[in-house]
Amino acid sequence: MVTKRIIPCLDVKEGRVVKGVQFVELKDAGDPVELAAFYDEQGADELVFLDISASHEGRKTMVDVVRDVASKLAIPFTVGGGINTLEDMKTILRAGADKVSLNTAAVKNPDVINEGAKYFGSQCIVVAIDAKYDEELGAYRVYTHGGRNATEWEVVEWAKEVVKRGCGEILLTSMDKDGEKSGFDIDVTKAVSEAVSVPVIASGGAGNAEHFYDVLTEGKADAALAASIFHYKETSVKEVKKYLKNRGVNVR
Repeated sequence: MVTKRIIPCLDVKEGRVVKGVQFVELKDAGDPVELAAFYDEQGADELVFLDISASHEGRKTMVDVVRDVASKLAIPFTVGGGINTLEDMKTILRAGADKVSLNTAAVKNPDVINEGAKYFGSQCIVVAIDAKYDEELGAYRVYTHGGRNATEWEVVEWAKEVVKRGCGEILLTSMDKDGEKSGFDIDVTKAVSEAVSVPVIASGGAGNAEHFYDVLTEGKADAALAASIFHYKETSVKEVKKYLKNRGVNVR
């Protein structure tokens, strides 16, 4: 039986954790190093750190902050934001990350997925997909640059493509649901989970423990990620896991 994972996410801008709604109206949510230590103690299965302004501003992820956060963690740690080349991946992994997350760079230059998977192994390469429903397309479209730019890719097709190129995990964020706390987007999560052979982490929309249950069962996600409900202590990793266990979901 597959163990489902609960993953807090640190969206970092200028060295501070921030959180918004649908990628805008960002508010301060604390110090990344303190929050990382807190989530490790809380029993989080992994931690994701996204330097959300790196690709947009065209600069590198804050290696020093990554190093400080990694020093506090005993759990797997994924870092994304401004990682464009094999050299960037080496830098981040040397700083203490266990996996790198590629988003904009993967769309612009898909070969970077192949290169990373070949050099480090697929388990190190996460592709983050920002998805938004497109009325014209009648499906979900892939966005880049922190949700600013629409691409030609449809989400399920892109998910299949990145897996074919060697990515070991997909971090799927629903932009429509991000920060709304109305529940994860079950439709897009289920569509991607059923289309690929690698684990899918659902992101965007967590408001309570039941939402985690829905996306891990109905949405067929392997893991669920949340930010604001954990940062602002609306619930805790511990409480979510207890709820899931009581409802028969296999969690650590």
